[in-house]
Amino acid sequence: MIHHIRQIFRRILLVGILTIFIFLGLINLTSGKAFAAITQLGNPPGEVIYRSQVKLDDQSGKVWQVVLFKQVNSGQSSNINLRLVGFPGSAELIHPQPLRITTNTGKNWQADDIFVDEAPAPTIGQYDFTEILPQLPLESLTLSMSLPGKNFINISVPTHVVKEWQSLISTEKAKI
Repeated sequence: MIHHIRQIFRRILLVGILTIFIFLGLINLTSGKAFAAITQLGNPPGEVIYRSQVKLDDQSGKVWQVVLFKQVNSGQSSNINLRLVGFPGSAELIHPQPLRITTNTGKNWQADDIFVDEAPAPTIGQYDFTEILPQLPLESLTLSMSLPGKNFINISVPTHVVKEWQSLISTEKAKI
């Protein structure tokens, strides 16, 4: 009888352990981690674009494509821009409005809006990060864009994405 109870207990324990591993595997597969990777794009001769692209959610759960890119032209200084592209259902951005960048420790910057006259689409914004990127600390950020009234869109940028952005600073013209 005791042997039979031990056998049942072992089976229940085995099923419990397998269930925990299955749930842990599902959590890892469905986690909302944002992964980005720097890619190099070749354009016209003498021009290279280095790009970091990731999808991030705003505070209301709308998905945004966040693309930081550095455009390097031979014989000229490079510029770094951040482009935000809202997917269908995202809020329409106001232009020209600066992008507010805030760290968890309270440091603030404002990036100038590139689309002074008109954006390619109402849910697209592009901002000059050339002077701001070297100043950003390696910590998570919040990107804030103004909406009509006193509303904002806030997008949280994880530390590992900021670290990848920082690596764009060291890309050199010699790679052209």
